[in-house]
Amino acid sequence: MNSYYVDLHIHIGRSEKGQAVKISAANDLTFFNIAHEAAVRKGMEVIGIIDCHSPSVQEDIMTYLDRGEMEELAGGGIRYQDTTIMLGSEIEVRDPGRGAAHLLAYMPNLAVMQEFTKWMKGHMKNVELSSQRIYVPARALQDEIVGRGGILIPAHIFTPHKSVYGSAAQRMEDLLDLDQISAVELGLSSDSDMAGMISELDRFTFVTNSDAHSLAKIGREYNQMRLAAPTFEELVKALHRQEGRGITANYGLNPRLGKYHRTYCSVCEAILDESEGTVLRCADCGSPKIIRGVMDRIMALADRDTAYVPPYRPPYHFQIPLQFIPGLGPKKLDQLLRRFGTEMNVLHRTAREDLASEIGEDIASYLVQAREGTLQLEVGGGGRYGKVKNRS
Repeated sequence: MNSYYVDLHIHIGRSEKGQAVKISAANDLTFFNIAHEAAVRKGMEVIGIIDCHSPSVQEDIMTYLDRGEMEELAGGGIRYQDTTIMLGSEIEVRDPGRGAAHLLAYMPNLAVMQEFTKWMKGHMKNVELSSQRIYVPARALQDEIVGRGGILIPAHIFTPHKSVYGSAAQRMEDLLDLDQISAVELGLSSDSDMAGMISELDRFTFVTNSDAHSLAKIGREYNQMRLAAPTFEELVKALHRQEGRGITANYGLNPRLGKYHRTYCSVCEAILDESEGTVLRCADCGSPKIIRGVMDRIMALADRDTAYVPPYRPPYHFQIPLQFIPGLGPKKLDQLLRRFGTEMNVLHRTAREDLASEIGEDIASYLVQAREGTLQLEVGGGGRYGKVKNRS
């Protein structure tokens, strides 16, 4: 068994020919650029590229396979240098009487994903684009995914916009067949302890992923997994905790940094306190335009007074992305990467004295505090990320 760093939620902005895929994502988020960034700069050994259902993206994939620059693995997944790519898709469901929720589907190889695309074309207005609504019940979509040998993971399950708990259901079982879920994605504004307040989630493996809409955000949340090899088959075993495979650590933003952590007034931008009841209007300006925060939503759904952590649940480490570190701009980050190789090396493997010798004691101190979880943070909410407090 070996240990791998894994980020399973990275969006494609455009195809190589300029076809729009994820409208809100950066134009340079192409299939190749993502693979190269993950392998060379990030040091991410397994990634999930979402939007591989798009026919224009599939053309790009076939080009790289035909050139021999990438190869399909016998156990599933596509290999580029030392990184394995899992082929994924984010799909919006909206059952009658419910709000929308996003689900992540992963297929073992390109041929299966192409067949899945053909099926979706009959139930989706524009299969070229990311995160589009499919006009079938959520459970029917599950059957199609699992029946094709794929796996399903509900996306960012607590966020106020388009998630299972945030906008679609009080309980996951009201929307989905729990037996056909391989894991759940926590999202940027929650962690394992927060999710441990809901007993329905006890059975599931938790994954922490970046939901990256730019190259820089790849790996801002990720997992450490124990696998015999970096393949789709091994990933499935890890998510189901089979044969010694599994997740050994989750690395995620401290929820206080998440942009939907607390309830927020969209008019005056005040972060609101729901500790003593559900807020319907802003206490500062009186507006009813409230964006419900993840922490407040979880407390409303909680069926426990304290969080339960199952014995199999791995540690959850608060990870501060390098882009959040005060004083660490693009030039200094490039300097670190030239010296130490990848972001994973900087975040996990490089000694403090080596960091200090390269970029100075002040930034090195921030990086070490980030590893130790001792940085002081300003809370995020209402679509704005929190931030690390600058000591100066």
